[in-house]
Amino acid sequence: MSETMFDARAYCKIMLHAAKYPHLSVNGLLLAANGKPNVIVDVVPLFHQCLHVSPMAEVAMVQVDAKASQKGQQIVGYYVGCENFYDNRFERAPGIRIADKIAENCADACIAVIDNRAISINMRYPALRIWQHRDNRWVKAKCEVENDHATFDAVSCLLQRGAAKELHDYDNYLDNTQNDWNNVHFNGDLKQILSMY
Repeated sequence: MSETMFDARAYCKIMLHAAKYPHLSVNGLLLAANGKPNVIVDVVPLFHQCLHVSPMAEVAMVQVDAKASQKGQQIVGYYVGCENFYDNRFERAPGIRIADKIAENCADACIAVIDNRAISINMRYPALRIWQHRDNRWVKAKCEVENDHATFDAVSCLLQRGAAKELHDYDNYLDNTQNDWNNVHFNGDLKQILSMY
């Protein structure tokens, strides 16, 4: 079984996006450095309302791809958190067609489904289930988190602090263009908190 490694910043952003909208489905894009598709270095939270392929999803993907290219990164996957607390299966995840579209352009594409039951203030194992695109189908893969215990402690700290409110997704940007979907303001806070662990 192959594995996908999430760096601390990417993992924290996914958990905070799910925590910001616990009553809704959420999704986003996984970014990796060019040539290293199995190491997720950042994510871009996309939507919490309409998670399927739409004109806005296409516009978002074009903008994210352009911004990622400037930083030597590429879109390599898709993450999704289901609205229903118990729907943590790949088959039930909304917006899988977006992941299929990513797989057309990235041979090593992956999907991360958020395991809602594993998100807690005292997290001790990754709350993500991973599938990788192999031989024109999605197969289960292993999820690893860089410096996992420190990252889980950072997520706990951020959740307790209410930091999820500070994270902006693309839906927030569409509501008000002052809301930076790239979350540059958030990256500095994450770096400071992670350095404490």
